[in-house]
Amino acid sequence: MRIKRPLIATIAAAAALASSAALAHPRLVTSSPADKAEVAAPQKIELTFSEDLVTQFSGANLVMTGMPGMANHAPMKMAARVSASSDPKAMVITPAQPLPAGSYRVEWRAVSADTHPVTGNFSFTVK
Repeated sequence: MRIKRPLIATIAAAAALASSAALAHPRLVTSSPADKAEVAAPQKIELTFSEDLVTQFSGANLVMTGMPGMANHAPMKMAARVSASSDPKAMVITPAQPLPAGSYRVEWRAVSADTHPVTGNFSFTVK
């Protein structure tokens, strides 16, 4: 049995396309507050990714990295609840208490259907 070259090329192209889609990883598309923003204390922090998240494996930490008048402030994890959003590509961080003035870092972990974790962070300042 002889397979024709156009058929082989079509199969190879389809396999390459399918494998590149399977290797895709979620990336942070937007955040509110945005990276390096100066804002009033947010009631919630929203992260939107490029792909639907597997919520049981995705999450985030909110870390206070600086406080006015305290030059040697050690990073301090803030109590917050991380939850899924009505948008399957988003997660929401809700601080347990209003955030005091200072600088913050959001450390996130996103897992999509390919099950490979992707991590990242961004920072913002509360005035």
